[in-house]
Amino acid sequence: MKIQKTVVAAALGMAFVSGAAFADINVGVSVSATGPAASLGIPEKNTLTLLPTTIAGQKVNYIVLDDASDTTTAVKNIRKLISEDKVDVVIGSTITPNSLAMIDVAAES
Repeated sequence: MKIQKTVVAAALGMAFVSGAAFADINVGVSVSATGPAASLGIPEKNTLTLLPTTIAGQKVNYIVLDDASDTTTAVKNIRKLISEDKVDVVIGSTITPNSLAMIDVAAES
């Protein structure tokens, strides 16, 4: 009888833990799909379709924003991805000046 109670308690505990363990992974992406760096950003954006849709049983959601090859827009994008979309990780940007500006915002969070 004691073993049965232990097994039931363990099963219930695993049910609660597994629900939390399998939350979606949200990935924010800022690419230069338009503007002067579009010739680099469009292939990057197209490559996202090749990325996995699940990792270790967890669903992966990709939220893609266009920074138009503009540093100010890239900063706005990362702020939105972090504060509104609550992403777990950020990928970007296509060009170095945008990426450097995004690093400062990510460090604040």
